[in-house]
Parts: sequence; structure tokens; C-alpha cells
Amino acid sequence: MLASMAGFILTIIIISFIGFVMLASLVAVTKSEEVSIKPNTVLMVDFVDAVPERTPSGLFTFSNTGGIQATNTPGLLETIDLLERASTDDNISGIYMDMSNVNSGMATVEEIREALLKFKESGKFIIAYGEVFSQKAYYLASVADQIAVNPQGAIDFRGINGEVMFLKGLIDKLDINAQVIRHGKFKSAIEPLISDHMSEANKEQTLTYLQSIWNHMVNGIALQRKLDNARLQLFADSLYIQTADDAVRYGLADTALFKDQLIEMMRTKLGLEGNKEVDMVKINRYKDAAPRKYKRTGDKIAVIYATGEINSGEGTEMSIGSEKISRAIRRARNDSTIKAIVFRINSPGGSALASDVILREVELAQRVKPVVVSMGDYAASGGYYIACAADTILANPTTLTGSIGVFGIIPDMSKFFENKLGITFDRVKTNNHADYMTITRPLTDYEKMVITREVERIYDTFITHVSHGRNISKAMVDSIGQGRVWSGTDGITTGLVDELGGLKNAIAIAAGKAQLTDYRLISLPEQLDPITQLMNELQGKPSGDKLKKELGTLYPYIKQLQSIAQMEGVQARLPFIMSIN
Repeated sequence: MLASMAGFILTIIIISFIGFVMLASLVAVTKSEEVSIKPNTVLMVDFVDAVPERTPSGLFTFSNTGGIQATNTPGLLETIDLLERASTDDNISGIYMDMSNVNSGMATVEEIREALLKFKESGKFIIAYGEVFSQKAYYLASVADQIAVNPQGAIDFRGINGEVMFLKGLIDKLDINAQVIRHGKFKSAIEPLISDHMSEANKEQTLTYLQSIWNHMVNGIALQRKLDNARLQLFADSLYIQTADDAVRYGLADTALFKDQLIEMMRTKLGLEGNKEVDMVKINRYKDAAPRKYKRTGDKIAVIYATGEINSGEGTEMSIGSEKISRAIRRARNDSTIKAIVFRINSPGGSALASDVILREVELAQRVKPVVVSMGDYAASGGYYIACAADTILANPTTLTGSIGVFGIIPDMSKFFENKLGITFDRVKTNNHADYMTITRPLTDYEKMVITREVERIYDTFITHVSHGRNISKAMVDSIGQGRVWSGTDGITTGLVDELGGLKNAIAIAAGKAQLTDYRLISLPEQLDPITQLMNELQGKPSGDKLKKELGTLYPYIKQLQSIAQMEGVQARLPFIMSIN
């Protein structure tokens, strides 16, 4: 026994030592490696890895396969700053964009696209190349001076389709009754549980915001490619763009080239002679080309990131915990050196109670310093709930917002237990409703009335908050509410949004409101350190990126089922998560 114990302890010590040496080596390599940029260098940008909302913390992180790798992925703000730096860097002659795979959300794509348009003002070139362009990738690529597609490749151009997965048939087969109580004819988050098709109201709202997003994309493409808008719509309606030759023939691309021909074209553009190779630097390497200059001023603007579904408690790196976000807002409010707050929201909503907890802190902060909201891909339902008290709300044209409505789900699984599993229940209770909210029997009419009253109360609280925050009548909020989803562009018309713009615009507005000309940014809440990430991996808590890689096309459906299983209390949640390809 003693020998076994000694062997076990020795093994732990050896493994710990090896791990420490590996981490120390990685840190040493990361710190000592210097990146120098030669004259006539091309900045290479690809989007295989989704651009994160914020730059990951630490010198290393964990890859999708669970291994350790150096962290050098710039977040959205840093990516925009790097593109701005490249525009004035004499050693950078242009940008090459690999468009074969774009995994970022539409709001992120929109902000990067705007940064690329500003880069073009420097007079430097942008070349976009890909084998197969998704519609989102092509929208981003349309800013390029030259678009080249592989001769055997294609450009997808057919419009946007909205598809919803319905679970009613499944729960019917399982003898489960969803028992849904909602407010809002457009509150379609629960439709998959009670129907096998989209309601007319849901079709109306879905088509309205999809059309808004598609029109925005087509207008942007038409402007940059100097093509007629109606002609582009015809291309999509008739599926004209099937091959690389079609893309060139109809003006969506400039040329069809293999990769070696593309490199030769860049050599000519750069004026390289002989067999001299094109010097390229990836944007995550360009990040280390020059040391970051930190401002020494004591004045700060806090950028508080709220990403994912809203739940009570601490949350995770992929979700919004009411305690963690509230603590971050409270810290920013009480810190006298923080002169303004930018609240970056990328959320489809979640728990109404957790949303109200966060909103309280936003209201307290707004009373003492400027609070500006920047919306990402989503800031809907609970995501809009926590935004409505801000001084100014900015959204991207493709942001999904609104969805002002609430619902509750209490599944009755009694028949499932009895008919499918052979399990029955019996009970005794001291009071009439001591077993209220149980899933082992149907709700009584009286209990349904109680829940309905609570849903109505929360909805009234929701629209009251929006009314006060946006300075519009409750009747007006109700008319644009009812659970209806709006695009960022339509959000301007309805009064839900003040301006169209990205995170950089929100920071500039916050600085103006705080009358700051010299300031530095801090990011809140603090991110998990790499050791905690490692412990999460060892405890079987895989990241969202890892799950996406493992599950592939099944990931959105599994995520939807997980969300339903994790719902607690009355929900203020977007009907679905949309991904534009």
C-alpha cells in the first residue's frame, strides 16, 4: 500500500513538473518572439476562426481539440485598431483577404467591413480570394478592389432563408404537454413546442427583418461593385450565379484564378521582380509587430461585455450571469476614474428576473455617468431589457433587437412517465397548491390564471422600463412590442435604437458625453485565467467552440434543446438564433 501511494504521489509530481515546464516554455516563446514587418508587406486576414467580442486573456488558451496553444487572436476592437494601424503603416502595401470560410456573426462582419472601407481611404489595395464564397463572406468581400474566385469555385447568392425547427411532433410522441403561457402575438419562442408550423404573425415578423437585412446587404454590394440593385435581386431570384464564370460574367467577381495565379497577380501589383516571394503577415502576427502603447491617463471608459443567454448567478464565458455582470457594472459605477460605460450586448435574452437584476445596476450607473449600449448580433427580449435604460443605444443594421415580450413553460410530463416509463405518482400535501409547478400533473385552471397574471405583470414591468428608458409612452412600446423582432435599421424607425454604428462608434459617443479627449479602455468583467480554463476542460466543461467543432451542423439544434432544458422562471427570450451563411 505504501509503495502504491509513493508511486501515485511521484507520478503527480512528475506530471505537474512536466506541465509547468511546458507552460513556462510557451510563455518564454510567446514573450521573446519578435515580429518585424518588411517594406512592401501584405497584411493577410482570414476569418476561419470567428472574431471574438473581446481579445482572450492570458498568453495561452485551449484549442478545439483540448490542446494548449498560444493565444494571439485579436478581438473585435483590436482587429479594427489593427486595420487602422495598417492603413498608416508604410510597410503595409495592402490587404489580402481569404474568404473561404467566414464564421463571425453578421454584426461583427458589418463592423469589420466598415473598418476595411476606412482602410481603402488610404489608397492601399484590398484583394479578396476564396474557393466558395458564402453570402456573408461575399458581402464582406465586396469592399475589395479586386475579387478573385477559384475557377472551380462559386459565389453563393440566393437571398436569406429563415427556417425554424418544431418539436411538437416529438413531444406529442413522448406524451408531454408543454403548457405555455405567453404575452405577445409575435412571441414565437414557444411555437416550436405547441405547433408544427410558423404562425402568420411569426412569418410576418421574420420576413420583415430578413428582408431588411438582405436589402442592406444588397445595397452595400451594389454600391461597392457599382451594380444595379434590381439586377442583383434578379441574380438571386433566378439563381444566375452558379459557377465562377457566372460570377465574373455578371460582375460579382473580377477574375477566376488559381491560388498560384493570384500570388503572381499580387507580385505584379507589388512590383516584385524575379522570383521574389510576396511577404505576408497574418493579422494575429501583425498584432505583435509593435508594442501596444498604453495611455497613462487616469480617465477610463469601461467596456462591459454581456454575451450569451441571460441567467441568474455567475454564468459562464459563453453566457450572461446576472451576478457577474451586475458586479462589473457596480464596479464601473463606483470607480471614480471610470468616466463612462459602454455596455456591449450580444444576447438573445433569457431569464426575465435575471434581466431585471442587471437593469437595476444599469439604471444606477446611468444616474452618475454616461452609459452607452452597443448591440452586436442580438440584443433582443432580455437583451433589450438590460439595454433600455442607457443614454444612447447603437445597433448595427443587421442587429436583431426588440422582441419585447415574455412567456412561461411548465411541462406536464405525467403521461410520459406513465405511458412511456411505467412510472406513476401519488402525493399528500398540507395546502391546496403545495405541489404548484410540479411536472407530474397538469396545471389546474386556477394555477394557469396565477401564472398568466405573473406573465402579464412582468410584461407590464418590461414595457414600463422601456417607456421610461426611451421616453416614449407605454402604449407606443406595447404597439412595437408584443414579442416582435426588429432589425437594427427598423429599430431606428420604431425608436428602439438611437443610431446605427458599431462598438468604436459607441466608445466615441461615450467619450463625448463624458467630455474626454484623453482616456484608456478597460474591459469588464474580468476573463477566466488560463488555469481556470484548464480546470474547466478537466471537469468536462467544453467551450462553445469545441462543441461546435464536435457537433458540426447539429450544434444549433442541440443548443436549442439545451436552452429549453435550462429555462427557469418566466422568460424574455428571442424566438430563435439566426445564422446567415
